[in-house]
Amino acid sequence: MLNTFPSLLTFSLLAPLILRVVLGLIFINLGYIELTSEKKRWHAFFETVHLKPATVFVILMGLFEIVGGFFLIAGFLTQIMALVFSIITFGEFYAEYREETLLKRDVIFYLLIFAISLSLFLSGAGIFAIDLPL
Repeated sequence: MLNTFPSLLTFSLLAPLILRVVLGLIFINLGYIELTSEKKRWHAFFETVHLKPATVFVILMGLFEIVGGFFLIAGFLTQIMALVFSIITFGEFYAEYREETLLKRDVIFYLLIFAISLSLFLSGAGIFAIDLPL
């Protein structure tokens, strides 16, 4: 089958750039929210899944999401960060699926973030990244 817009295939390296910048901004926002307004909710979540001390895990998770978000935006360690974020979002997706009152986010949100993370893991950083394709 013919491609509808074959001239746009020239810009195919921009797709991972767009995905990683958006995903990076989402994780920076999630980390900030986790450290501020949703701190009690995440504390309860970590207590529920028996990760103690929950306060330490909330702080570490929030900081990791913020730093990882900046790494994604810069295109630094993109595939590693995407793999880790895939694992994290799959865990959050499963927790939200099993107990909807824990995290108060839509399951579709976690599914979308998981799909973007997995896509970046498989495709790499794209253009304008510190990571160089070998």
